[in-house]
Amino acid sequence: MKVLIDENLPRKLAAHLPGHECRTVTECGWAGKKNGELLALAKPFFEVLLTLDKNVPYQQNLVSRKISILIVRARSNRIYDLLPLVSDCLAALECIRPGEVVRVGSIRQF
Repeated sequence: MKVLIDENLPRKLAAHLPGHECRTVTECGWAGKKNGELLALAKPFFEVLLTLDKNVPYQQNLVSRKISILIVRARSNRIYDLLPLVSDCLAALECIRPGEVVRVGSIRQF
């Protein structure tokens, strides 16, 4: 799966997603782009946007988009708060469908 890691997540997260082709928003030169523009830029290159931004589905019309959104719900964006959710992310990446929004984790679990 081709995964675009949003700039609100650490780039180190990519190393914990084996079997997936991961790049960060910053690596692509898209830092600072608003969600709509970012999704449009990502569309031809990526299948999934991995983000902490829980508002993306409410801000964007995802029905016509092929890119999926995987939202990580963690206490913070620090790698040690994200690592316990990596197995859930990997499982979600195996079954996520185009245009789908999937959430993993829960801030309440902490």
